[in-house]
Amino acid sequence: MTTFNILHIFIGFIGLVAIAIPFSNNYKIINYRYVFYGIISQLFLAAILLKLPIVINFFELLGNGVTILQNATIEGAGFVFGYPPTEDTSPYRSLLETFAFGVLPYIIVMSCISAILWYWGILPFIVNIISKGCQKLFNIGGPVGLGAAANVFIGQVEAPLLIKPYISKLSNKELLILMTAGMATVAGSVMVALISILEVQFANVNLIQHFLTASILSIPAAIMYANIMIPSNEITDSSDEAAPKVYNSTMDAITTGTTQGSNIAVSVGTILIAVIALVYIVNAFLGSIGGYFGIDLSIELLLGYLFAPITWLMGIPWNEAIIAGELLGLKTTLNEFVAYPALANLEPGTLSDRSKLITFYSLCGFANFSSVGILISGIGAMVPERKDDLINVSFKALVAATLASCMTGLVVGCFI
Repeated sequence: MTTFNILHIFIGFIGLVAIAIPFSNNYKIINYRYVFYGIISQLFLAAILLKLPIVINFFELLGNGVTILQNATIEGAGFVFGYPPTEDTSPYRSLLETFAFGVLPYIIVMSCISAILWYWGILPFIVNIISKGCQKLFNIGGPVGLGAAANVFIGQVEAPLLIKPYISKLSNKELLILMTAGMATVAGSVMVALISILEVQFANVNLIQHFLTASILSIPAAIMYANIMIPSNEITDSSDEAAPKVYNSTMDAITTGTTQGSNIAVSVGTILIAVIALVYIVNAFLGSIGGYFGIDLSIELLLGYLFAPITWLMGIPWNEAIIAGELLGLKTTLNEFVAYPALANLEPGTLSDRSKLITFYSLCGFANFSSVGILISGIGAMVPERKDDLINVSFKALVAATLASCMTGLVVGCFI
């Protein structure tokens, strides 16, 4: 690594932290010890998850499991929706070649499997380890630590359900941590669906390793940014308890997980229809304006220039920062199911392998405007009396979650 690259990374750490400071309630009392802990813990975890041979071997096994899971999903979806693909000359294609029937079923199957693993105690065991580490490092209470850590595997609305009895008692900073962690990670239920989209662009790359690494690294980053934006020492604690019982039996986990997965799949599909239609309308409007000035104006171009400085701080060279900024902007203003296909469809050589992987990490999260509404509605339904507080911290959560994913991209870039 050259001296320039080291300097670039050093500036990136300072810059990504500095961006959050203007959003702080009281920048004078920010505890920079937690900022240091956040960055160091990310670097430590990245070294373990990306470089330790035993962990790499474990992720290879998971990668093989994902392949089996994909084939199993195709088998199930093929029985319900599919028919044999026709010849290339035919205008008729198999339903399994469409996004609705070829990609969204992965969400349903993965949600079901996640629910089973939760009931069997495998996921709660891992979540509790992450939660305890976050509690010790950042001086946060048990409930919010559990709620934040659970986002690595389950959805941004499902995770708060694990600490529902405590949500009404949480301080605004703890609500911010909960919302930021939810938007800075990608739930296990959608990982396999995203992997199926990205496989062509990331050939010979173990994507499940990178998705899980991204979500795990983003938890300390999310807590770090929440500590910057609302610096306080208020802690809501509880006696040490096992993770709350979510399912009554394996069969209950299967049926409930499948139902939740189908709801998520339908939600993703319908949101994409509306969002892509809106992008088309806005681009048509911008295109007509740009035509008068002889420029090709689009929402992607505007977002690229807006987010390019942030992607440069992530360690991406300036000549690639605008393309990466465009993708980050699409994820933030629309969602990751728009941004990741755009990344997958990039022409070879548009981004270097290093920049492509850093961009991949920055897109790994639910940080977008629609997620803000989902979280306010979902958590607000559990504790209606805290809805105003949720609204008050929601914009901070969006900014913090976006920066957390970008910080994760920068940290991973140090190891590529």
